[in-house]
Amino acid sequence: MFWPADIHLMQRPKMHFPALPARGVLALFIWLANAALRASEAASSSAAEWTMFRGNPALTGVASGSVPDNPVLLWSFKTGGPVKSSAAIGGGRVFIGSDDGQVYALDFVSGKKIWAFKTGSAVLAPPLLADGTVFVGNSDGMFFAIDAKSGQQLWKHETEGKIVASASIASAKDGPLRLLAGSYDFKLYCLAASNGSAVWSYETGNYINGSCAVADGRTVFGGCDALLHVLSLADGRKIREIDAGAYIAASVVLAGDRAYFGHYENEFLCVDIASGAVAWRYRDLDFPYMASAAVTADRVVFGGFDKVMHCLERSNGTNLWKFATRGKIESSAVVAGGHVVFGSDDGNVYMLALQDGKKLWSYDLGQPVVSSPAVAAEKIVMGCDDGSVYCFGKK
Repeated sequence: MFWPADIHLMQRPKMHFPALPARGVLALFIWLANAALRASEAASSSAAEWTMFRGNPALTGVASGSVPDNPVLLWSFKTGGPVKSSAAIGGGRVFIGSDDGQVYALDFVSGKKIWAFKTGSAVLAPPLLADGTVFVGNSDGMFFAIDAKSGQQLWKHETEGKIVASASIASAKDGPLRLLAGSYDFKLYCLAASNGSAVWSYETGNYINGSCAVADGRTVFGGCDALLHVLSLADGRKIREIDAGAYIAASVVLAGDRAYFGHYENEFLCVDIASGAVAWRYRDLDFPYMASAAVTADRVVFGGFDKVMHCLERSNGTNLWKFATRGKIESSAVVAGGHVVFGSDDGNVYMLALQDGKKLWSYDLGQPVVSSPAVAAEKIVMGCDDGSVYCFGKK
């Protein structure tokens, strides 16, 4: 903007700064420069990793970085079975499970195999990467800790039902690392990351199919007992149970004091955790919602068995747009910048504009895509039922 000279001179306020010695000015300048560099490095590091399912403990599915408008296939890696698991990314490696019973560590740049760990049964659950360790469960109900560098087993913990969801971190900032793992034996386990011993367990009324959202000293998760469970992280004490009306297969998202999730009786709910009341309900066609939502500051984005990706106003559940695919959507969408990325049973990976739901890009993999995206360093990593892991990014 160009100001007329007279207005510019009249309205410019007089500013007075205390006199600083030259040495003090230089020190202040260096401190500010270093602070800016540290902030930049932290943001860059965060954007270069995706160490847990949905990207953060609250499971919001929002990436700290963006992705290119028109990505290309950078590499693919073939496993021995369908890849329904989702990836964790960190330390220059991609960690992902396969129905062939193995967990793979792949080079993030080239896609070449670094190591493979045999678990003994299908690995549907996304791995969790924390403290140099890969934590993951399998369909036999075994929960493993694997050294991320070498691929060697550190310990295992046996449950009495299959594990299909990612583990979550349950630690306080200054406490020992603890993990949450749900099982089809109806129990949620809190385990010590150091040796796999049980700190506490909590029994529900049916299968636990989704991951646990964690924030503010509590965890929130849904179950096939049709209840939304709210527990204290410290001791597994029940804070609240909320009747959802139908079983919850998807992982619940926790944003503020509200939980966001769909259930098997064709509704998507926003529930106030403090009061236990349903803030709003969304119902469209009579198809269940099995995918987890991505929740931004003002929007909620999720797919369903109705083959549609829905975008709602976060405050009241009003529909803002819909995008129809040709197959049911079990893949949980990720928001990266102004983009929405997800897979469909029609064999495509899609990228939509968050603003209006217009398709920006798609890539046909030829087989259903149940795996959810992992987004890091402006790249997208996804599994496919054709048995391969794919990485998309800039040319």
